[in-house]
Amino acid sequence: MSPIYLDYQATTPIAPEVAAAIRPWIEESFGNPHSAHRLGREAAAVIEIARGHIDAALRLGTAGPLPAARLFFTSGATEAANWGLKGAAARLPANKRRIVTLATEHACVLDSLAWLATQGFDIEIVPVAADGIVDISRFAGALTEKTGLVAAMLVNNEIGVIQPIAEIAALAHARNALVFCDAVQALGRVPIPLESCDLVTVSSHKVHGPKGVGALWIRAGVAVDPLLHGGGQEGGLRSGTLSPALCVGFGEAARLLVSRADEDHVHVARLWSVARTQLGKWTLNGVAEQRYHGNLNIRRDGVDSSRLLSEVRQVAFSAGSACASGSGRPSHVLSALGLADRQARSSIRIGFGRYTKEEDLVRALTLIDDAANRQQAFAA
Repeated sequence: MSPIYLDYQATTPIAPEVAAAIRPWIEESFGNPHSAHRLGREAAAVIEIARGHIDAALRLGTAGPLPAARLFFTSGATEAANWGLKGAAARLPANKRRIVTLATEHACVLDSLAWLATQGFDIEIVPVAADGIVDISRFAGALTEKTGLVAAMLVNNEIGVIQPIAEIAALAHARNALVFCDAVQALGRVPIPLESCDLVTVSSHKVHGPKGVGALWIRAGVAVDPLLHGGGQEGGLRSGTLSPALCVGFGEAARLLVSRADEDHVHVARLWSVARTQLGKWTLNGVAEQRYHGNLNIRRDGVDSSRLLSEVRQVAFSAGSACASGSGRPSHVLSALGLADRQARSSIRIGFGRYTKEEDLVRALTLIDDAANRQQAFAA
């Protein structure tokens, strides 16, 4: 029997509608979307329809006029982040080569900035408070006239907290700096303040679409250098043959985000309430309200999360980011909250969403809690 799946931040189950939408573009309509013949034109057309669905999902929950922009398909959010950060940095003038980010950013952002530091850029990493939210006054103090780029994640992938991107962006734009926003965990879940952003990354497999495809949203007028060179197939800026199947899958997943937005929100809110009630002995990592409630990162004294994962094999959950699993190091996000190593190692992440059944969640949490009780009893 398959384990109960509670690791929605690592990846999400593919939607049945997405699987059905992809199939024809694998089995029958195999044309290269960059070819001029009919099969190629058909593939190119469905990619443009998918692009429109993703754009609509990006604008979900927003009101009023939004900036003109271009959406470029990539192989995933990691490529999109590398491209957005390195491509924008390459265009910064010599007197604007300072980049400011947060300590809780995803590894693809922090590692990209670490590489840019080797290229002569000045990188400033601003700490967050114990609740995971950046102190705006402290962030403002990190900005100077030399700041050319700011990078901040909207919904944190490990603890789910929501950063005040609009406020961050206002400070950055006052210094004539660009704003890069990792919205991978936010798409379809919380409104993305596109009016405040210059570059935004999203990913398909975090929203019930296929793996291997993401996108970079670039505000009109923002110049970035290409990351990949070749045929320039995607808007002249991103080289490589697009997969119609993957793009269609992402587009269908985005369409479902819009059509099911209210239903998904109510369902996740209910599951959050159930989980918080059942896990009353656990301490929440990060702020309780200013967060996406499909992400529950919790800790309990005397519990070893790695051991817990081994003991509760009937449930698929996480001890942290899937990108850092197996490193043996405590989560940099939990460390940024001020947690000691032992507290970080006693933390687990439970992620749920559209296809999580309440009865399955209750059963899974009971198994996790019972195993934690045994660990504590043994330690005593």
